[in-house]
Amino acid sequence: MPVSIIRYRTQLPAPRTRIMLEQNMFTFLLDGEKTVHFAGTQVTVQPHQFVLLAAGNCLMSEKIAAHNADYHSILLLFSNQELADFFDRHTPLLGTFSKQSGTHPFLRFEKDVFLTNFVHSLDYMLADDKIFHPALQKIKLEELFLYLATQYPGQLQQIRNMSYEGGEEFMIRQAVTSHIESNITVEELAFLCNMSLSSFKRRFARIYGNSPNKWLLEKRMERAAKMLRYDNRKASEIYFELGYENLSSFIQSFKQIYGITPKQYQLNV
Repeated sequence: MPVSIIRYRTQLPAPRTRIMLEQNMFTFLLDGEKTVHFAGTQVTVQPHQFVLLAAGNCLMSEKIAAHNADYHSILLLFSNQELADFFDRHTPLLGTFSKQSGTHPFLRFEKDVFLTNFVHSLDYMLADDKIFHPALQKIKLEELFLYLATQYPGQLQQIRNMSYEGGEEFMIRQAVTSHIESNITVEELAFLCNMSLSSFKRRFARIYGNSPNKWLLEKRMERAAKMLRYDNRKASEIYFELGYENLSSFIQSFKQIYGITPKQYQLNV
């Protein structure tokens, strides 16, 4: 369907999950927290905000609010054709389109009074599994676009530019440098770059002269060393933050790079 409005609710917090968005998507968060990772950036959304995500590959994680047992959101999905049609019909309002590169694949908005009531209207129309007529769904998308066009014209223009350009090397460099301090895996990086694992490893080695696993290990252990040296934190306090499920695996990785244990490293410096 060119436009779909659906409710999503769960009591199970979702870990980082690979998502292939075939359409652009507004996420209106009602309860909980959502974090979305792209190749070169990431965005976290709270209930007082909503986000527009461009179609493509991303990683999503969801957290349940402490005061509520549910993660609850309303999703509004639409095709690029619907977007192009809106811009074509409202050129006088939106002005001349200027194509740009390097913009983020998302737009995040703060909910004002109108937008809060707009989400309430969607919530009401989805209540008790009511049938949401396709024509009405298109009208609600039009309503939202028109409001954003009048209140946030600069941001709405960016919707047309929500794509990565600059070639595969640019995308790989963005992906790895923006996720050095996260516990993302090489397989997930390849997914974000829309490449097979073998292709990603081959192109990564051509750019950096090293395997992605070794390169990321070195960078993360550099970060660990700084935390041990300057923040005076213990290995038992930082291993999970660095993406390790247990302390022994972290110690083994640290020894692989520095030749000594984290404790010995702290004593030496």
